[in-house]
Amino acid sequence: MMTTIKHLARNWQKSRDDEKFSLPTLDDARPMDTQEQEELVRLFERSQAQQSLIWRSVFAAFLFCFAAFLVYSIFQQASSPWELRYHAYFMEEINSWMIIVADWIAVLACSMTIIGLLHNRRQWIWYSCFAGMTLAVFWLYYMLRMPKFRWDVIWLPFGPLSGAGICLYVDHALNESREDVRKLRSYMYAYKAS
Repeated sequence: MMTTIKHLARNWQKSRDDEKFSLPTLDDARPMDTQEQEELVRLFERSQAQQSLIWRSVFAAFLFCFAAFLVYSIFQQASSPWELRYHAYFMEEINSWMIIVADWIAVLACSMTIIGLLHNRRQWIWYSCFAGMTLAVFWLYYMLRMPKFRWDVIWLPFGPLSGAGICLYVDHALNESREDVRKLRSYMYAYKAS
C-alpha cells in the first residue's frame, strides 16, 4: 500500500515538473480581450472555410466519378447495345435510345449537384433532386415490369437521387456550421485587458 502511494506521489511530482514545459493556456477566469476574441473568431472562420472546401470537393469528386462511369455506360450502350449486363436486363422492355437518354439525364443531374455543391448554390442541388426523382420513377417502372426484380441494378433509380440527397445534406451541414461561426462573431463583447 505504501509503495503504491509513493509511486503515485512520484508520478504527480513528474506531472508538475512537466507543467513547466507546457504551453501557456488562457485563464478561463478572466474574460478574453477584444483582440484575442477577434483572432479566435478569424481562426474559426478560416478553419470552417477550409473544411467546407475540402468536404465539398470530396463529395463533388465522388459524383464526378459516378458521372464519368455513366458517360462510359452511354458510350457502351451506343457502340454495342445491350452488352452491359445492367442494361441487358431491360432489352425486352426499353429501346436502346431511351436508356441512353436516361443515362444522359443522370449525368445532367450529377453535374447540377456538382455545380450546386462547389458554387454554394442550393437550388441547383434541388433541381438535381427533382431530376433524380424523375429518373427513379422511370427506372422503377421498368424494373417492376421485369419478370424478376433485379436488386443488382437498384443503383440505376437511386444513384443520382441519393447522390443529390447526400450532397444536399452536406451543403446544409456546412452552411449551418458557417452560421454558427457568424453567431460567434456576433457574440463578441468589448473588453480591454489592463
